[in-house]
Amino acid sequence: MIGVVGAGAFGTALAIALSKTGKDIVLWARSDRQAHEMAELRCNRVYLPDAPFPDGLRVTSDLNEVTAATTLLLAVPLQHLRGVVDLLSPGDTPLVACCKGIELASGKGPTGIIADTRRDQTAAVLTGPSFAADIAIGRPTALTLACADDTASASLQSTLTTPSLRLYRTTDTIGAELGGALKNVMAIACGAVMGAGLGDSARAATLTRGFAEMQRIGSVFGARPETLSGLSGLGDLVLTCTSELSRNYRFGLSLGRREAFDPKTTVEGAATAKAMLQIARDANLDVPITKTVTALIDGDTQIPEAIAELMQRPLKEE
Repeated sequence: MIGVVGAGAFGTALAIALSKTGKDIVLWARSDRQAHEMAELRCNRVYLPDAPFPDGLRVTSDLNEVTAATTLLLAVPLQHLRGVVDLLSPGDTPLVACCKGIELASGKGPTGIIADTRRDQTAAVLTGPSFAADIAIGRPTALTLACADDTASASLQSTLTTPSLRLYRTTDTIGAELGGALKNVMAIACGAVMGAGLGDSARAATLTRGFAEMQRIGSVFGARPETLSGLSGLGDLVLTCTSELSRNYRFGLSLGRREAFDPKTTVEGAATAKAMLQIARDANLDVPITKTVTALIDGDTQIPEAIAELMQRPLKEE
């Protein structure tokens, strides 16, 4: 049995995709009301109303039922991951984090958070260019599965691959996590550029220099260049910086347009930008786009001033 903890869009989509293969899947929702509604309607009315549940997909609000699974997918926002892991009973079940970001309090990514309290359990992260709606309706999607233990990773890869969901594995958890986290920061920047009406050329420049910034950060913390150039880095960056289906990109649009944004919508890149900026300062790293995004979020600068500052940086080789 595979348990999916978190009945948001991504968790629900994964549960649907895996259930279509005939696997025994149980999806955990935090509230009794949400679990009952999804079980009755056989869909997630809030996030994926057009993706009906396969017959074999079960929904529960009883965490004990989910933790009996042989594999657990943790599809909760990164800033809530630690609290969810703390609720789980200790065991030997592999824990696969399906979230992206850097924890504000600790500066850690998903596998680091899991290791803090579940050091003896296999920790992995599933990341890459994907929208929940595409996965739920069976559109072809390729993701990265990162796990330090390659034997465990190969087993998870086989378990979680479906006819429409292809997984590539790597032992470079640092690179996979940094790619998944930092691309959200760059998506906010690209959204702000487009929201301010600066055009596609400016977005292309922002995306490209954002990727250079990701590579610079990755090299300091031990990420492999090929990981950041793969699905979990460049692939996810391109998708997130060019589509309004991305929450981070839409948040950036609102910043550029000086419009309000729904406070209930999770924007992981906002927290990641602040966490990464502090990490970069401690490491004496130059991260101009991350710094600018943080200033925009905090209201310490506006688009015209931010653009002027970036354009007036010292000239250098690419």
